Amino acid sequence: MTTTPRTAEVARDTAETQIAVRLNLDGTGQSKLATGIGFFDHMLDQIARHGMIDLDVQCQGDLHIDGHHTVEDVGIAIGQAVKQAVGDKRGITRYGHAYVPLDEALSRVVIDFSGRPGLITDVQFTSGMIGAFDTQLLHEFFQGFVNHAFVTLHIDNLKGVNAHHQAETIFKAFGRALRMALTPDPRAAGQIPSTKGML
Repeated sequence: MTTTPRTAEVARDTAETQIAVRLNLDGTGQSKLATGIGFFDHMLDQIARHGMIDLDVQCQGDLHIDGHHTVEDVGIAIGQAVKQAVGDKRGITRYGHAYVPLDEALSRVVIDFSGRPGLITDVQFTSGMIGAFDTQLLHEFFQGFVNHAFVTLHIDNLKGVNAHHQAETIFKAFGRALRMALTPDPRAAGQIPSTKGML
């Protein structure tokens, strides 16, 4: 097991958003979330709970325009925090995957802490809005995350009729995959999980 705390704090201040993120990759799934978009907070809570990450996200965004900048910039800030907290990736499992169902919906998420940003999504939402959350912004959140965490991420919603269920299975599966990838591998303690010798 890792002995160095894997924690990070990131502040991101722009003309569109002011964001503070604090996280602990070895937490207990506690969250403190205030983005101004209730459903988005609910989804971030899924990442914390299923990823066993303590996550604090405070955001003041230009919601009088729409949720785009808030959701994208929170993804960027969380990605930066994860990259900072994971460090040189010595001893991590590196790859993670999860299938998560919720009633009729089923999603698969696969992640690689590869050091290269890449996002592939195959999600056909059945509704454009979930509460005040524009479903197009799910892609923007994860694009911001992968660009700054430097991970490869594949997201597939395999089945789903209810858009809330579709989104929730994705965020839960992402949390589970993240947890798997970041779990220390006792057989690879101190090793960087790559033939290149770096990630």
